[in-house]
Amino acid sequence: MTNGNENIDIAIVGGGVSGVYCAWRLKQKFPQKKIVLFEGSNHIGGRLLSVKPPGINNMVAELGGMRILENTQYRIVALIKKLNRQLAPNDKIELYDFPVDEPQNIAYLRGFYLRLSYFTDQPDKVPYNLSFLERGIKLGGIIVNAIEQIVPGITSPDLSEEQRRDMAREAKFAGRQLYEQGFWNVLARIITGEAYELSVDAGGYNSTLTNWNAADAIPWYLSDFGIDPEYKGFKKGFQQVPESVAMLFKDIGGEIRLWSKVDGFERIGDQFLLSVKGETIAAESLILAMPRRSLDLLAPNSPMLRGDKIQSLISSVTPRPLFKLFTTYTSPWWRAAGYTDAEGNFVPVESGRTVTDLPVRQTYYWPKDDGTPATEGPSMLMASYDDGTNVGFWDGLRPQRRQAWKKGLEIAEIINPFQGECSEEERKCNPWFQYQAPKPMVAEVARQLAKIHDLSYTPEVQNAAFRDWGDDPFGGGWNSWNIGVQSSEVIPKIVKPLEDCPLYICGEAYSNSQGWVEGALETADLVLEKFDICPL
Repeated sequence: MTNGNENIDIAIVGGGVSGVYCAWRLKQKFPQKKIVLFEGSNHIGGRLLSVKPPGINNMVAELGGMRILENTQYRIVALIKKLNRQLAPNDKIELYDFPVDEPQNIAYLRGFYLRLSYFTDQPDKVPYNLSFLERGIKLGGIIVNAIEQIVPGITSPDLSEEQRRDMAREAKFAGRQLYEQGFWNVLARIITGEAYELSVDAGGYNSTLTNWNAADAIPWYLSDFGIDPEYKGFKKGFQQVPESVAMLFKDIGGEIRLWSKVDGFERIGDQFLLSVKGETIAAESLILAMPRRSLDLLAPNSPMLRGDKIQSLISSVTPRPLFKLFTTYTSPWWRAAGYTDAEGNFVPVESGRTVTDLPVRQTYYWPKDDGTPATEGPSMLMASYDDGTNVGFWDGLRPQRRQAWKKGLEIAEIINPFQGECSEEERKCNPWFQYQAPKPMVAEVARQLAKIHDLSYTPEVQNAAFRDWGDDPFGGGWNSWNIGVQSSEVIPKIVKPLEDCPLYICGEAYSNSQGWVEGALETADLVLEKFDICPL
């Protein structure tokens, strides 16, 4: 007997990686069950959003996640291998080396023009009042050295990711368990204030070194910034991964409903009743593949999410804003910002990133889809990649946040048209135009780009697109564990928060790899274990 307009076996809310992955694996296991995935937006991928810039056929802008750590993130690597065994030759997922810190690139800090190589080769030029032990260290090295003092032995290259997590969770610092302390708090006991400021400014991110749970922050930092990370990018865009999973799910009879925001749900008897677009849909099992902010938005109309037990689990993390802005040009003008080396050879700026303490924070010289730098012709920058308080800088140059989600629109539908003209057909066919940046934002980023490259101006922007992941329904580009939370206890509990109820929660927010697709897959695998489905 059903209490809804429709009855399904398993409802999955959220079309990001964890949602489509759960849907696909469940449909493989239970081909006769009716499994439906509900996604409130018009695309699959969640915070993976890959769009083609107009007029540049050999580049893909990553408005969301853009890279993986191939040597340590075994779940995403296994998934890609699995997908490539099933995809047609022209649809296979291809990777390329993704550079970050190139020695010739710029660090514009405190009004000084530096090269990234100066941190080790010419440390006296670095305009920070560092101690003797803090000078002459490569980017990130100050924090890695501090971490080794906080948890002796944890930076050994012989340790696995899991071993580092275990060490940090058991560790004490200054007589207290590390999980009871903030990352910034413990760093302040080891390094000078100037060293901390340099690490934030030159590191490119604000939120990574803020006061989040030190026991989780330390192994997380080491995996991403600490021990010679090697990144891989995606030739056709990272969004190809969830889109491929979604295609395989549909091929075996699964159903995906876009523009189908779930407004709330309740549990009556042995069914979940979901409110979707004015209809009530009954489901036997419910998987919420959503970050914290999305769960918070769902809670007012979902009594189960407001219970003390589930609410304490949901609130154990904090969303962290992330912002990306891409700009395109007729040529890669930034190459001229290189320098002449000791042998008289000109070394151009052409790949990796430049960092600054200005609000743009990081600028990436975007590669072609084979990973090689653009040396001529139409080109693209990730003009700004910033987080934390810097995201708020752009608020005065864009419409009020959260309005698009409330009205069920894409961001471009409530902002002023971009300076370039595009046809109605282009707007419909190219997702880039759904995220067009407004004129004031483009003018400001052009001003800052000229400043950090020591130019009086930069060439005209052809097209620009942005994504503020602090906007609803995501609330942030990633989530971090709160101080005092024992994540190793929360993770298994939130996956199935009520013992006698088939309600499940997954996503990167409540994982050991927050901010990474690896974390989304980790928690999805924990949900799937409840259905007796083994990891890939």
